[in-house]
Amino acid sequence: MQKNLMIQSKRIVAGVLRFMLCAAWLAISPSNAWADETPVFKVGVVPQFDSRTIFDIWTPILAQLQATTGRRFQLVGSPNIPDFEKKVAQEEFDFVYLNPYQALVASSNYIPLVRDVATPLEGIIVVHKDSPIHDLGELQGKTMDFPAPNALAASLMTRAQLDQAGVKVQVRYVKTHTTVYLNVALGQTDAGGGVLQTLEDQPAAVRKQLKVIYKTIGVASHPVLASKRLSPALREQVRSALIAMGESSDGRAMLLRVPFDRVGRAVAEDYVTLKRMGLEKYYVPN
Repeated sequence: MQKNLMIQSKRIVAGVLRFMLCAAWLAISPSNAWADETPVFKVGVVPQFDSRTIFDIWTPILAQLQATTGRRFQLVGSPNIPDFEKKVAQEEFDFVYLNPYQALVASSNYIPLVRDVATPLEGIIVVHKDSPIHDLGELQGKTMDFPAPNALAASLMTRAQLDQAGVKVQVRYVKTHTTVYLNVALGQTDAGGGVLQTLEDQPAAVRKQLKVIYKTIGVASHPVLASKRLSPALREQVRSALIAMGESSDGRAMLLRVPFDRVGRAVAEDYVTLKRMGLEKYYVPN
């Protein structure tokens, strides 16, 4: 089992190289040949998963969006969440998919377009399936992995719940949800923070080694945002195209991998409740 997980980990690392090569292909492929003056809109995706998985999920979505709107899109990768957040803060993306708290922080420069309106975002805490840990209290003094300081449900919300329960853990940040789950499955940490959607997207060999011992309250899910630099007409065109994509069987199958169970309009008011959760205590500005 451990050998299989180590192989899986190596494949994930190798996938980074594949992502870089494929992202370059996306921009220069003959099927995407455009006149030089055609603008290219940069798309950023919060790196919850390894780069290969993000590329596999988003490339067909952007290809469909390109075909529908006649616009040109380029996926821009980020090696980790802090790097991604710096790019968001510097407005390097025209469109961006990120967590709700990141959306709140970026609200001066970006406007919500769409989100999953069917499934709320919940943080989870996982341990190894054979672990004697069954509840929050038993995590006292244990080592716990998180993707990054500002991962909303996986880090901010779970850390807030631990503090409210008076539980102190040794915190480690390991960059992605995938790495959190692998470390717990391999017994390299006592517990990990994640979200149910990303756990369900892990290989079966990893999922079978984990058990969920805690879930946070649910909040509005990750949105796609558009830069305020873009025209209202362009923003509405992309919003409408994504909603229409979710209404077709092929489009919904692609969007389910994001994961978007049902795509609907997102507005800034969806995320106001986050201001009352006291999460700024745990947020690390870049």
